[in-house]
Amino acid sequence: METSFTIPLPSDYRSGDVLAFHRRDVQTIAERVDDDEIHKGLIWEGRPACLRIALQPGTAEVGLAVDGGEAEAASVEAMARRMLGLTQDVDRFEREFAEHPEIGAVIARRTGLRVPATATPFEAITWAITGQQISVGAATSIRRRLIQAADVRHSEGLWCYPDAEQVLRLTEEGLHPLGFSATKARTIHALSTAVASGSLPLDAWVRAPDAEEIRARLGEVRGIGPWTISYALLRGFGWLDGSLHGDVAVRRNLQVLLGRAEKLTEAETEAWLAPFSPWRAMVAAHLWMMQTDDGY
Repeated sequence: METSFTIPLPSDYRSGDVLAFHRRDVQTIAERVDDDEIHKGLIWEGRPACLRIALQPGTAEVGLAVDGGEAEAASVEAMARRMLGLTQDVDRFEREFAEHPEIGAVIARRTGLRVPATATPFEAITWAITGQQISVGAATSIRRRLIQAADVRHSEGLWCYPDAEQVLRLTEEGLHPLGFSATKARTIHALSTAVASGSLPLDAWVRAPDAEEIRARLGEVRGIGPWTISYALLRGFGWLDGSLHGDVAVRRNLQVLLGRAEKLTEAETEAWLAPFSPWRAMVAAHLWMMQTDDGY
């Protein structure tokens, strides 16, 4: 049975950004975009599910079909709103920095920019770990192999992104053939163990996120550093104040914006981003988009 409803969208909503994010994997095994409609396989309360989001001018039509069960509409709506970036107060951000001498013109070129989020914080954190120090293309291939190895499919055919319990079934050693380094495999296994045991209550945090607690607790997992935490907070929880000064694309595009001949250090980028708090991750998103319109 499908739980379905509509969500109003702002007049300046940038549907293309969300669609591009879900087109990352050209093989479309777990996400498929048909024109303006997203289909995504995920795990809902332990069951395979397929999320459908149809983006139209002014509205998003949302449906979640759960194999062998159904979902509470309020919980699905909260997930969809977070995924669509509708919890992000971009109007306030744009008003505050519209006249900024450096970033103001960048913001003006992409008014209404929001950061699409993953369906679950677990997906965001594991995606961030997977992407450490490698290209998006390489990370996407490893992510695809992880989904296929977990081998959970919805009745409509899409594979579902695994939850912590399913990743643990693969074992730490079983992650190596998928392309994970020994360090990343150990980190993802440790993360999955903590989530499955309840010591990292991601589902509770997504309902009432406390960024500082999440930051501190994730930092206790070996292999999860500041960049991974800030990226996971952004993609998984919609928190907009992570300082992504360690991101290569952020530093490269900030160098272009400032007209610097030499590369910026992480320390210089961190110092430049600091005055934008509590919007540092939103600034990073605009820097990401300076040279691309693909699923940043």
